[in-house]
Amino acid sequence: MQRVCPFFIFLFLTLSAPVVRAQSPRTAALEQALARATADTTRVLLLADISASYRYSRFDSVMACAWRGLNLAQRIKYPKGEGRCLSRIGILMSERGNLPQALRINLNALQLHEASGDWEGTARTLNQTGLLYHALEDYRPALGYFFRAQNIYEQHQVADDSQLISVLTNLGAAYEGLGQLDSAAYFLNRAWALTTRSRTVHQSAWGNPAPYVLRELGLLQATLQHTKEALNYYRRSAQAAVPENDLRSACRAYQYMAELYEARQQTDSSVYYARKALILGQQLPFVIGVVRTSSLLNKAFQARQQSDSALKYMRIMLTAQDSLYNPQRIKQLDAIGFAEQQRLRQLEEEQQQYLVRVRLYSLLAGLGVLIVVALLLWRNNHQKHWANISLRTLNEQITRQKEELTTQRDNLARTLLELKATQNQLVLREKMASLGELMAGVAHEIQMPAHAIKDLAGISIGLCRELGEELAKGVFTVDDLELMDEMLRNLSQYQAKIGQHSQRADSIVQGMLEYSSARPGPRQPTDLNTLAEDYLRLTYHDLRAKNRNFNAALLPRLDPAVGVVEVVRQDLGRALVSLFANAMHSVQQRQRLGVEDYVPQVILQTKRAAHHIEIRVGNNGLGIAEEARATIFQRVFTAPALSEGGSLGLALSYDIITKGHAGTLTLESSTDDFTEFLIKLPIRG
Repeated sequence: MQRVCPFFIFLFLTLSAPVVRAQSPRTAALEQALARATADTTRVLLLADISASYRYSRFDSVMACAWRGLNLAQRIKYPKGEGRCLSRIGILMSERGNLPQALRINLNALQLHEASGDWEGTARTLNQTGLLYHALEDYRPALGYFFRAQNIYEQHQVADDSQLISVLTNLGAAYEGLGQLDSAAYFLNRAWALTTRSRTVHQSAWGNPAPYVLRELGLLQATLQHTKEALNYYRRSAQAAVPENDLRSACRAYQYMAELYEARQQTDSSVYYARKALILGQQLPFVIGVVRTSSLLNKAFQARQQSDSALKYMRIMLTAQDSLYNPQRIKQLDAIGFAEQQRLRQLEEEQQQYLVRVRLYSLLAGLGVLIVVALLLWRNNHQKHWANISLRTLNEQITRQKEELTTQRDNLARTLLELKATQNQLVLREKMASLGELMAGVAHEIQMPAHAIKDLAGISIGLCRELGEELAKGVFTVDDLELMDEMLRNLSQYQAKIGQHSQRADSIVQGMLEYSSARPGPRQPTDLNTLAEDYLRLTYHDLRAKNRNFNAALLPRLDPAVGVVEVVRQDLGRALVSLFANAMHSVQQRQRLGVEDYVPQVILQTKRAAHHIEIRVGNNGLGIAEEARATIFQRVFTAPALSEGGSLGLALSYDIITKGHAGTLTLESSTDDFTEFLIKLPIRG
């Protein structure tokens, strides 16, 4: 593959057209994306798309953006980007009439597309290579390139319909050039039907193909002598080109209108639209359009015997024709096309040779199989011949093998029991390690009710002492009785609060006893919201105990409709702790990056659906790498920082949810700044 030489710099400096203010509606969004892009490969592809968005309105911007992208792609050794940017330069060369150079660039771009596996770039370059031959009215090779592009687009089912629409329209135009109007109508109608129902043509960097499709439909109607319908399509094409800033389509629409009016001998209308087309064609410059419209104007003014105007447009026509149909360039184009055909034939011959080798190897493999089968048959016959003599020996061998198999079975059973015991020990170690992880959080949670009990007990003792002093008086006034009644009420309230805090501490301790149990627990009616929120706070306080600088916003969004659900509390708690720990370590890692205005958030959300309960655990920390998502539940996976402490892995959490509770655990989403896991538990009964 040839590298782009400094010759393109010369082309850029010498072929720059006057600046046209218009641009594609997609250009601004692409330029904003380019300003935000950080990866060089992304910048290269965005520059190629921006270059494409200018292709029918600002040729100088096409070259500038494509050249920037090409230099960057070559510097970072990015062949996909090189091919995309080279292809954009090929578009510019063809529009300006340098068809040999355009074909040479397109062939170089095709080699880069194939080397990088860029099927989308390959299809686009095949399409525009076919347009080169279409410009010279050489429709057979053009059809070959168009069909190759169509096969690629339909095989991969692309999301951007504009490119497939362009290929279908080009096929219709090529068949129209060959005079096969039925085939032309078939492909053009397919293209227009796809244009009207597509939802993506307004999003493509290549713009909405509607002006092009309408124009070719008009040309088909003109060929069928349906003049009124043809003019209607041409006007619609010119109107559709305005919001797209598609000067080339507008130029062509005006040109076809001028030619149609000329055929109807309406010279004034023909001259009017031909001049509009010529202005747009020279502005780009669109050489093929300049040739057609200047020739039309030359004939019109010759018929009017206005020699000065006829000479003016003849000069424009001859200059454009020399650029487009220069004999030396035609020879170059033929030579390049012949070389490409030879290359394609060589590829076909290599493919045929490969198929011949595959068939030969298959034949040899089949022959080998037949030989092996023949040897096996001979061996079986030989064994049968000696079967009567060796029957006793075979019986002894069978008996011996049976004994060996029995021994192996016993050994395997013993090994299986040992493996199960080892597995139980490993799971128990994980459980105890997970319990150890929560001790700091448990201590923090118990500390609050313990302090409250201590304070309330001290106040209660004081009240009892004061009450005893009042009782010691023996004689009570009404005020004394009211005071003692108030003291008794306060004492009763404090004792009730002591009971509540004691129940809270007992609940935490009971939960930890269940959590640490080595035996499988039974399903119990459980307030799922309380269980989930308790373990969220325990996990958070544990991490805070290890890292006092860590803070995170805990955002519980609990659906009261969830209510009480029958679950194995200790097992579900372990699974939730694993998810919470992953989430908190993820936001901790992102916090350490020093992102400005970053607020770590861990989100717990519950919801009752018709047949299941949903528990969502999300965070705005570092996302999970794409290559790890497919196997995240097939091994003990934790966030990178989670290896600093013990944790029940996501694989064990997955087993708890799916096997222990017949539910599902999925990675619902994971981007650079948000990750969410989803637990679904079926509602029993």
